[in-house]
Amino acid sequence: MDSGDTAWILACSALVLLMTPGVAFFYGGLVRRTNAAATMMHSFMTIGIVGVVWVLWGYSLAFGPDIGGVIGSLEWIGLRGVSATEAGPYSDAIPHQAFMIFQAMFAIITPALVTGAFAERMKFSAFVIFIVLWVTLVYAPLAHWVWGGGWLGSLGALDFAGGTVVHISAGMGALAAALLVGKRVGFQIESMAPHNVPMVVLGASLLWFGWFGFNAGSALAADGVATNAFVTTNTATAAALVTWVAMSWLFDKKPSVVGAATGAVAGLVAITPAAGFVGPLPAIIIGLGAGVVCYGAVKLLAKLKVDDSLAVWGVHGIGGVWGALATGLFVGIGFAALAEGVSRGEQILYQLIGIGASAGWAFVVTALIVLVLRFVIPGGVRVSPDEEAVGLDLSQHGEQAYEL
Repeated sequence: MDSGDTAWILACSALVLLMTPGVAFFYGGLVRRTNAAATMMHSFMTIGIVGVVWVLWGYSLAFGPDIGGVIGSLEWIGLRGVSATEAGPYSDAIPHQAFMIFQAMFAIITPALVTGAFAERMKFSAFVIFIVLWVTLVYAPLAHWVWGGGWLGSLGALDFAGGTVVHISAGMGALAAALLVGKRVGFQIESMAPHNVPMVVLGASLLWFGWFGFNAGSALAADGVATNAFVTTNTATAAALVTWVAMSWLFDKKPSVVGAATGAVAGLVAITPAAGFVGPLPAIIIGLGAGVVCYGAVKLLAKLKVDDSLAVWGVHGIGGVWGALATGLFVGIGFAALAEGVSRGEQILYQLIGIGASAGWAFVVTALIVLVLRFVIPGGVRVSPDEEAVGLDLSQHGEQAYEL
């Protein structure tokens, strides 16, 4: 094993963990003042819930010995046989537990992203059960399909750091949750503008910083692939930020600060599946595309009157779709190469299959989870209209984000 690679992956694991508090600040600033603490609690609590679930059974389901290309076995339940001193099957250079904890941070942030779809209206009890079920039934199988020896990875679908596993699954799951949980009281009637723009920018900045661990760490070594992923990540993000600001300036007549932060996140999302497979110039194209298609997707969903509170589908779902498709379009241009014997047309087909499979699985299973919770939890998954009017900070937690 290599001590340098091990140190790099442990450092990247810490960087990726920081992304979830980044989501907390980003989402917390986007909601109304009376829901800020409750919204941040969703992200912070996800760290605790998934941090336990991943050790007990999540890692084994996602990365354990393959069962039919669909799911991992429970052979590694409770991390039995997952060594802190010996390498595992996914890298000869780092301890198996180093790989496990790196992947744990991905499993943590993904359901935290989904919570933006039902911000300001879900009961905390429903949220807790939702997170356990979602990471078990949606995330773990998808991670196995792509990275754990499952059928999508074996087919040849490329996903360097989570375009399908993390972002398409979060975005499509968010769309299902938003549709089934229902709109906020007063949606598109009263103002629901972000209450704290500096918090939004802080959250986006923490995400950008942590994303270097997310993407460059996915090389699983401190090498040239990690270096390229680091460079392409920053490049695409910068391009998307500029593009989103230009779009808001052109169509909304003002260069939006929240738009700049959102555009940066869209660029981070879009480059994720391609970061280790393309060079800097394709990264600029991917970032430009993310700024355009994600901006358009957010506007489209608003016109359709779907209350995805914090634009998870538009930014993560559509950004992930564009990034996964762009991986097929640009793989091997400026860095890496197409797999031997695979044409570009075939690779694009594999990417489309990966997009369809991950989107379909995440949407359907998330919908089933929410439907079950609506019948199982007394009174359903939503707070009452009176509790929603007071705000989730007080109605669910008895605490306010601000004492004014």
